[in-house]
Amino acid sequence: MNQRRQLLAAGLANALLIVSDKLGAQTPAFTLPSSVKLTVPFMPGGFNDMVARFIQPQISAKLKISASVENKIGNDAHAGLSAVAMGAVDGSGLVSVSATHAAGVTLFPNASFRLAKDLRPVALMATTPLLVVVNANSPIQDLKGLMQEAKKRSLLAGSSGNGTPPHLAMALFNELNLSKMRHMPFPGGAPSIQALLDGQVDLVFSNLCESFVKVNAGRLRALAICSLSRSPFMPDVPTLMEQGLTGLFIENWTGIMAPAQTPTALV
Repeated sequence: MNQRRQLLAAGLANALLIVSDKLGAQTPAFTLPSSVKLTVPFMPGGFNDMVARFIQPQISAKLKISASVENKIGNDAHAGLSAVAMGAVDGSGLVSVSATHAAGVTLFPNASFRLAKDLRPVALMATTPLLVVVNANSPIQDLKGLMQEAKKRSLLAGSSGNGTPPHLAMALFNELNLSKMRHMPFPGGAPSIQALLDGQVDLVFSNLCESFVKVNAGRLRALAICSLSRSPFMPDVPTLMEQGLTGLFIENWTGIMAPAQTPTALV
């Protein structure tokens, strides 16, 4: 039930990012900053980082200002958010958030940082399904094999960190399959994939964009996709439900937030 509540929190925060604040009758004047820095609270190479760097040149082109991306990790992916929340409210400091931070509301209830109070939503950038992947040399060939093996022994599952959608997907898989996979968190999706390639973990629940290239190159094997339907990017990878595991549907998302006191018109 705790995992389900965490997933619900992630969904609620998704809605928070999509719904824009209502403007007042009188819109105050504002001035764009000369530059903007988008902080990513994860290591380079992961979902949030990929999307931020894709968006960066478009911010520059659209707003005609300098835009940069900075990775600031630590404190269960909250360090970057804290830094931006306490920064200038002139639009020069933005932060990339994800479902991880929504789950953090329930996972870390005593944290000094409060997502909904200290930051305000600007835009939803992207969503991604999750893949269940193993090393290409793994004897596990499909989801059925994984479900059986996970009941026989304590498999080691890597993820992009505590409270991330990959971590929550693994926890829910354990609950539904009555298995006891152990969790090994990494400071981002890219390190978890590298650990899988190096044989440090048995499997990874991965954001699709983090494992896509390695699967296509034959270095990883995709057992299933954690979405309602197959991905057009990987049409040969069946869903969990197609393979008999119902009740597990999870996607990750990433959006932009600004300090809470940033003027509405500027947001």
